[in-house]
Amino acid sequence: MKEKLKNFSFTSHFKIFALISALLVSVGIVGLILTACGVQNVFNFDIDFIGGTTMSFDLHQSVDKNTTDDVEALFREVTGTKPSSVITSGEQSVTVKSLELNDQQRLDVVDAMTEKYGLSNGDYQIDYVSASVSGDLARSAVIASVLAVVLILVYIAIRFEFKSGIAAICALVHDLLAMLSMYIIFRIPFNINFIAAALTILGYSINATIVVFDRVRENKRLDASAPFTQIVDTSIWQTMTRSLNTTITTLLVMVVLLILGVSSIKNFALPLCIGVVCGCYSSVCISGPVWNLLASKKHAKA
Repeated sequence: MKEKLKNFSFTSHFKIFALISALLVSVGIVGLILTACGVQNVFNFDIDFIGGTTMSFDLHQSVDKNTTDDVEALFREVTGTKPSSVITSGEQSVTVKSLELNDQQRLDVVDAMTEKYGLSNGDYQIDYVSASVSGDLARSAVIASVLAVVLILVYIAIRFEFKSGIAAICALVHDLLAMLSMYIIFRIPFNINFIAAALTILGYSINATIVVFDRVRENKRLDASAPFTQIVDTSIWQTMTRSLNTTITTLLVMVVLLILGVSSIKNFALPLCIGVVCGCYSSVCISGPVWNLLASKKHAKA
């Protein structure tokens, strides 16, 4: 059985992997296109990216899920709108994020919270995120991601070759689009956590890809006469144990955070879990076969 597995060719089955990847990223691509065309509510944008109001309340009592549910119900009753999120921000504090509220709505929420929980003037704080500030955050997220991708391409091109850099970028774009798909499907709040999660996954994925590419380079030096397809498949299998072990150990930590963490931590841990799995998949099934595909086209032209 083990021998049969090792005889499995990732490069020969690249069309199957490409089809799976197309299904994974299709929702993210469509979501980006619709958002660029002005369609609202494709992503569950938080106020970090669209502007809004953040209200923090010190309740002077233990805060649990029942408390956040009560606060959310009170907010909806007073304002007639659903908050973007209601999260615990300490053992006795709760933070409510919503779209922009007018002065009267904010006063009504504070009065209702004061009446229910006996708050005083120093027990609440109201902050605003303007549309211009949220726009700056969105631009910063795009610039950070693009800059990271470009620098990675330069690094891979210098260390290996330009075609391998293109293959690595394809894997990274695949991981980001897969994450975006999950944000849409699971309606994960799209906030500043996305920037941290995206950059973390970029680093994790490129590290896994470099391990495979480094083994490809070593095997190519050891047997320069071997077909490049065979070298890629051999290298992937030689690094398979490392890729799986790294992914499993990282997932264990993420799953613990997902189960035991508060809602804000869960909204960060879930994209990371998805990104780690996609990063392992792309480094094994996408990056090497794409490099082989680009190299085979060069040989065909020659």
